Amino acid sequence: MSRKIELLAPGGDVDAIKAAIIAGANAIYCGLDIFNARNRAANLSFDELVGIIKLAHEYQCEVFLTLNIVILEHELPALTKLLNQLVNTGIDGIIVQDLGLFNLVKKFFPSLHIHASTQLTTHNEGQVLFLAKIGATRANLSRELNLSEIKSLTALAHDNDVLTEVFVHGALCIAFSGQCYSSSVSVGNSGNRGRCSQACRDEYEETNAGNKYPLNLKDNSAWFDLPELVDAGVDSLKIEGRIKGAQYVHTVVDSWRQQINQFVDTGKLLADDSALYKVFNRDFTNSFLKGNLTKDMFIDNPRDNSFSHANEKSNAISVVQIQEAQDMLRDDKNKIVDEVAAKVATLNIDKSDLSLRFSGQLNKPFTVTIVIDQKTMVVESSSNLIKSEQSAVTEEAIAKRFKSFKNSRYNVAEFDFSELDAGLTIPFKELTDVKNKVAYYLNGEKEVIPAVTIPTLTSHPKLNEKPTLSMLISDEKDAYLGDLTEADIYFKLPESFKKRCNKQRDILARNPRFIPWFPAVLIGKDYIEAVRILEELKPNRIVTNNTGIAYKAFEMGIEWIAGPFLNTTNSYALLTMQEELNCAGAFISNEINRNQIKNIKRPANFKMLYSIYHPILMMTSRQCFFQQTVGCNKPSIEDGCMLKCQKATTITNVKGISFAVDKQLGGYPSIYNHEQFLNFEAIKDFSNLFDEFFIDLTDIGSGSKEKQDKAELIKYFEDFLAGDQQAEVTVTNLIPVSTNAQYQQGL
Repeated sequence: MSRKIELLAPGGDVDAIKAAIIAGANAIYCGLDIFNARNRAANLSFDELVGIIKLAHEYQCEVFLTLNIVILEHELPALTKLLNQLVNTGIDGIIVQDLGLFNLVKKFFPSLHIHASTQLTTHNEGQVLFLAKIGATRANLSRELNLSEIKSLTALAHDNDVLTEVFVHGALCIAFSGQCYSSSVSVGNSGNRGRCSQACRDEYEETNAGNKYPLNLKDNSAWFDLPELVDAGVDSLKIEGRIKGAQYVHTVVDSWRQQINQFVDTGKLLADDSALYKVFNRDFTNSFLKGNLTKDMFIDNPRDNSFSHANEKSNAISVVQIQEAQDMLRDDKNKIVDEVAAKVATLNIDKSDLSLRFSGQLNKPFTVTIVIDQKTMVVESSSNLIKSEQSAVTEEAIAKRFKSFKNSRYNVAEFDFSELDAGLTIPFKELTDVKNKVAYYLNGEKEVIPAVTIPTLTSHPKLNEKPTLSMLISDEKDAYLGDLTEADIYFKLPESFKKRCNKQRDILARNPRFIPWFPAVLIGKDYIEAVRILEELKPNRIVTNNTGIAYKAFEMGIEWIAGPFLNTTNSYALLTMQEELNCAGAFISNEINRNQIKNIKRPANFKMLYSIYHPILMMTSRQCFFQQTVGCNKPSIEDGCMLKCQKATTITNVKGISFAVDKQLGGYPSIYNHEQFLNFEAIKDFSNLFDEFFIDLTDIGSGSKEKQDKAELIKYFEDFLAGDQQAEVTVTNLIPVSTNAQYQQGL
């Protein structure tokens, strides 16, 4: 084999990164204490990041920085400052979720390589093309994909100069990444901001199927799937674990390094994966990769499974046997800790010592001697020093220009002026040229990229003076609502389609007023069928929560609006979609509050929308929520389940909070909050900002709650938009189980 297979390792702290490097990682992904999606990890200071980059590069290991959260408008200046610093660090790439970052980097920081985070849920062809268009150099494919899907997307990515990476080891989320709001809804800590409280690992009241942890998946392990991943053309094999310690990282990376080397050298695999069971695990599954979504993917215990595995491996039954197995594993664990600690102790990320000696005599060049860790370089001015008492180059003037080298890369031990004669001068422009030459050497013999100032964006006027109402339905029986209002009517399309079935296309054809509303997840044939609807109907306008459909609409010249599940939170995200893919408008995320909304700048001729009434989605999964709750006779979820199943149930956590588990025809299993989102305050606050306020009338996620009279709701919402304040009281009484907590707390 000649193609490089990158082993990409997690680095939650300095020791874990060092452990990954010495274990044989080809690349590390790590985060600072800002703008990253693992704020429970120790993370790095900027000085530590610079030291890590230097150390890793000495070992031919790349470093990628995670900036994988949605960005708020007020954070853009701090983000810009960070990007200005990063461009001169030698960082090998940044990992991004927020669409606005693509616009910023492409325009102002083009030297940075952008990797699309798993939070962007990349799972279909159109999404790969979307990412290539906006500037991604690599895409982390969704964990839910099977090997065939991975192979197809990787081939397309390579045709468009995009690399792919796939998670091969570590924790599995049961929800589609970027589409999980459970932590945000339940405790106010958003996964889209790196504060996931892991509600999927929570304990619940025992379900009918006898489980207390019905959402808890085993860990992912593709240990025996390496040949298929190589055959699929995957460029990077990614290990999860930025909140894991150095001993975990070293063990897993070292094991995978040996497995890859064995396969590259011999074409065969190592059969022994026992080392992986000696560190934290929840047992292992490769069912997503195999496309076999069985009950065996779940484990009714979110804690460390390594001790249970030790008992099983030793066939320990008696108390004495169990104790012996446990003691042996503890000894192994302690040995790993000690060995890894000894190895990482030899690696150094300290700043280099830098000494600058300034010298010069009459009629000779001004000279700077650079000494870094006992290595010496000399820089000279192009002209000679001349005598000048009044405009002499003083020590203070030199120190002022060269003090910037006391930075995150160097400890400046001294400025030595002992060999510089007084009363001499050269043009200050030459002094600056000398400083720039010194900067070039200190920057690894690369030109220093100057800091960029981002221009202030202009907020353009609304398209309509008064905001209008729009609504979402999912049943043709609700078409009569159009007779009651002039509001835009969006028609929700399913996440799964029967192949070559024209049911949804025909509904839209019969009802030309319906505006197609595409879901967030469309995989494989379902994406193909959704595209067929676009191609055969050629609607004037659509709303899409899936960037793959957005790309196809752009390609076909169809006006498209970004849906609420594209997590839009800042002005540059709007610009990315408008400038790169001709987006006509966007829903602003319901996760952000009034203060986080108010400074978003509208692009020219761009529509801004906001949902004021909808079921609150907590998570959507490719797995089945009913296997571990009400129970299901089928061993695994399949296409037939997607198209036919309409189960619904409720799960209640040990704190007594219940959530509706809902499965619509053609939809993925989803979990909703027990409250509906209802927000009249947004209308009061932002009638001058939003062109359209939206209400969801689909009944999805309503669980056992009483169904509302939709005609009444439309009337009262329109009355309120027209100025009838009493309508708010009426609707609030009609919908007593409601909240706008996310609008209050924000991100």
